[in-house]
Amino acid sequence: MLLSSALPVRQLRGLSVSAQGFGCLPTTAFYGRPAEADAISVLRAAIDAGVTLFDTADVQGIGTGERLLGRAIAGRRDHVVIATKFGMRRSTAGVFEGLCGEPAHVHAACDRSLRRLGTDHLDLYYQHWIDPLVPVEDTAGAVGELIAAGKVRHFGLSEPAADSVRRADAECPVTAVQSEWSLWSREIEADVLPTCRELGIGVVAYAPLGRGLLAGAVRSVRDLAEDDFRRAQPRFAPANLPDNVAAVRRLGAVAAEAGVTVAQLALAWLHRQGEDVVPIPGTHNRRHLAENLAVAGLSLADTVFSAAERAVGDANGLRYAPAMLAMTGR
Repeated sequence: MLLSSALPVRQLRGLSVSAQGFGCLPTTAFYGRPAEADAISVLRAAIDAGVTLFDTADVQGIGTGERLLGRAIAGRRDHVVIATKFGMRRSTAGVFEGLCGEPAHVHAACDRSLRRLGTDHLDLYYQHWIDPLVPVEDTAGAVGELIAAGKVRHFGLSEPAADSVRRADAECPVTAVQSEWSLWSREIEADVLPTCRELGIGVVAYAPLGRGLLAGAVRSVRDLAEDDFRRAQPRFAPANLPDNVAAVRRLGAVAAEAGVTVAQLALAWLHRQGEDVVPIPGTHNRRHLAENLAVAGLSLADTVFSAAERAVGDANGLRYAPAMLAMTGR
């Protein structure tokens, strides 16, 4: 059963959102191919449960992710905060073609996203990784123009280095920084997180369940569909996955002792990181949605979180293939 009451509210530098958002990636083709009706059903169930922040991107399904979200929120636009991204290019065949932060691209991408989502404005518009060939100030200035035109309400950055955050914020105030953050991906804590807190910028944590690993959803490569993008990620490689699964078993023992699921413990750890942090787990399964949302009402002892960190340790393998990870600048 889904929660019937609204979730707590958190602030991303003046943008009010539910304390836990919804990452729409699993509703597209990256984690297998869920039926469209099932994906829309779980998105609408999330709205019913009090989720307001829905996060997508123009490259998710090469536009189909935005169209799907647009259909799911039809008639309920005033109840949701739409976050989408620009700047990462893929061909119609799905091949990654690089980054683009050119101002003209920013404007054109925004108009395409508005059409696909069926709305006249985007609540939060992220640069979907920083283009090293275009000064971030130029890209931020273009988003500032969209804000002045009423097409965008707030500006965000996805996977930026700390210096990029400062430079972009000086040109156009940054409302939120989105980075991968979980028990197994803590790089943000070194310099990006302190920079955000110094400037008052909110933090949105994507892949908070380690792309399913920290939920215990993946025990072997056989658990992944043939077209699942995780098959190409180092942490899911045959040389690394067994040790990572063993670490999740240890985490599961800590969770069982605390009376929660392993996914709930991983999400609760993130909620504990601060009132300026909003995790965005995604799913195309209504039972998993209910399990994730129940975390908002959990209260666990500090010793549980310390045990969770010890149980997980360091993940085997990088979170992205080296060539992609290099593009984050971190």
